[in-house]
Amino acid sequence: MSNVPTPITRRERSATGPDSTLQPSTPAAPSALGAHSAPAAGPVSVIIVPGWRDSGPGHWQSLWAERVPGAQRVVQDDWVTPSRLSWVSALERLVLAAPHPVVLVAHSLGCITATHMGDEAAARVRGALLVAPADPERRAVLSDFAPVPYAALPYRSILVASSNDPYCPIRLAGAYARAWGSEFVRLPQAGHVNVESGHGEWPLGWALLHSLVDGAEWGLGQGGAEVRSAA
Repeated sequence: MSNVPTPITRRERSATGPDSTLQPSTPAAPSALGAHSAPAAGPVSVIIVPGWRDSGPGHWQSLWAERVPGAQRVVQDDWVTPSRLSWVSALERLVLAAPHPVVLVAHSLGCITATHMGDEAAARVRGALLVAPADPERRAVLSDFAPVPYAALPYRSILVASSNDPYCPIRLAGAYARAWGSEFVRLPQAGHVNVESGHGEWPLGWALLHSLVDGAEWGLGQGGAEVRSAA
């Protein structure tokens, strides 16, 4: 990777703006942090995991899917009334079929979907960028995803949350990060980190993704491929 920043260290971080330089903040809880300190090595397969109502054409997930060689994207049968079983099964099938260890790029309810995966699929994950995770208890339509797992993730993860996300309070996002053993990046006034809050290409997120795959190669395959959940 060229022009890649130094990998983010295992501590909670804060940022002064949506695309600004990260600066140290309070250290995160130590649970499971030491086990995943090294970045990915060798080829990786990048899987895009959208959240509730999908990510539109101007969303950073959609833009990145076109930029990352071999990236695949989960497409759910029902984006409006999500079923945990259906969503998790669709993601697990894609992870298990990937030709290389997986790096997940998840947004909103996609983050929660990732944490519900079973052990076999989770073991195939090398790292995850978890952006603006949702609180499924805030909206009845998302309640099938509650309770959210609070076990440490068996792979390196970076959780990005906003101070004014309408779908998840920043304190809850911090609790997720501590429970999952994630590095925590706090963004001030970044909304749900989507098109509506002004995050299109989102350079900061792109740099964070690069920090997860530093020293690795994008997996080869058919770029932009989509895998749909079963009917």
